[in-house]
Amino acid sequence: MKTLSKFFLLAGVTALCSCTSGHNTSDKYTTSQTSSEQSASGAVSSEQGSNGQTAQSEQVIKTIMSRRSIRKYKNTPVESEKLEQILNCGINAPSGMNKQSWEVRVINSQKLLSEIDSTYAEFMKANNGASANVKPAAYGAPTLIFIAHDTAYDLSQVDCGLLGANIILSAQSMGLGTCCLGGIVRFMNSPQASSLLKRLELPEGYNLLYAIALGYPDESPAAKARKAEKIKFIDDK
Repeated sequence: MKTLSKFFLLAGVTALCSCTSGHNTSDKYTTSQTSSEQSASGAVSSEQGSNGQTAQSEQVIKTIMSRRSIRKYKNTPVESEKLEQILNCGINAPSGMNKQSWEVRVINSQKLLSEIDSTYAEFMKANNGASANVKPAAYGAPTLIFIAHDTAYDLSQVDCGLLGANIILSAQSMGLGTCCLGGIVRFMNSPQASSLLKRLELPEGYNLLYAIALGYPDESPAAKARKAEKIKFIDDK
């Protein structure tokens, strides 16, 4: 999961700006204005535009910095309109040569999610002991999104990481929580889950890369410390 997380901050502005409409402006002035009036109105318009851009930037940054990995969800379905918009934001992520080298599968059927959970519990107990404390595969989220990459394209995983960042950040902006999941992919690729994997109907040459749990958060975890020392500026010497 560390490899994917490198792309999440990179995609933040793309995730939000590509999914929000621009501010509409109208011409309040007629052509009978004097030169001084035109100059003054131009200054006001420029100031308003600058303020609008600042507000938008602040909202983007706030969304990125307030995102948390959510592992407890309310028993509330995600509205179809919101889900469609989030997925549309996802596929509007940048991709190498516009290959869009991903496949996305969305599960919000509670029956299928329960089947995944029960099979996942059996898998975990078989590998970690019968007494293992097994949590639901997607932490009880009402929606589970699987993302698969194109094995024939060496940078497909980058594309898929950017797609996921758009999904996660657009969901955050709508008051929804997410959690990026890797362990569930190991389970889905196991013999025990072969029938579940088949139901995703992935095309040949595509392998599951990760999944995203999505739903209304029922917790507010604190931010974890970040290692700013991993950022280095390379000077021209």
